[in-house]
Amino acid sequence: MEVRLFFSIATAALLAVGASAAELTVFAAASLSDALTGIAPAYKKATGDTLRFNFGASGALVRQIKEGAPADVIVSADELRVDQLEKAGLLLPGTRRTILANQLVVIVAAENGANVSSLGDLAKADLRRVAIGEPATVPVGTYTKEYLGKLGLWTAVGGKSVPLDNVRAVLAAVEAGNAEAGFVYRTDALISKKVRIAVLVPLAEGPKITYPAAVLAGTKSPEAAKSFAAYLSGADAQAVFAKYGFLQPN
Repeated sequence: MEVRLFFSIATAALLAVGASAAELTVFAAASLSDALTGIAPAYKKATGDTLRFNFGASGALVRQIKEGAPADVIVSADELRVDQLEKAGLLLPGTRRTILANQLVVIVAAENGANVSSLGDLAKADLRRVAIGEPATVPVGTYTKEYLGKLGLWTAVGGKSVPLDNVRAVLAAVEAGNAEAGFVYRTDALISKKVRIAVLVPLAEGPKITYPAAVLAGTKSPEAAKSFAAYLSGADAQAVFAKYGFLQPN
């Protein structure tokens, strides 16, 4: 009788956990793919909640959300795109927080790469293709265009730029030799042995690159979504982000 009672209680407990577990759809910037994929198993073990990711350019993700794509949480590579969602009333009030920062770099092939040691070298005639994110939809491209414009280099470099769908596409283009140089985040450069950082844009001089996270107003699991958004600022998640080279937002 006692054994039967024990198994009944254990079964009820497991059913309760299963009933309360949520499946969250997280729309996240492509630059976060490795870190968030690494976080997901530990988060599921701790909470029972399953995380499903849609990685892409932040501008494209925002467009999908505006068009009605179901999502619970967004983590963008810039504040601008989340501003757009907030102005449209598509965020759950009080859930937005900035969780990470990053740094802009120029990469070239690790072996026999282009001779680039300064941003000015990108304007030289013998360098013909520079991969960047599409400035209208990809934050790393927006940051790149604005920063080069501030330096007076956009006209020269923009004319030879190859705009791509997201930051990982830029990385892949330089890895494959389809572009001689490219603008990515420092974290993207660190995951590849096929490229090297040719120029590290100083944090104090370059664009302020931050990652806001927020719960979407249309979520069907608001409490679970709020818990995950808060978790991203916590010590466990931040340790994973730091392993991939992300910086604290302040």
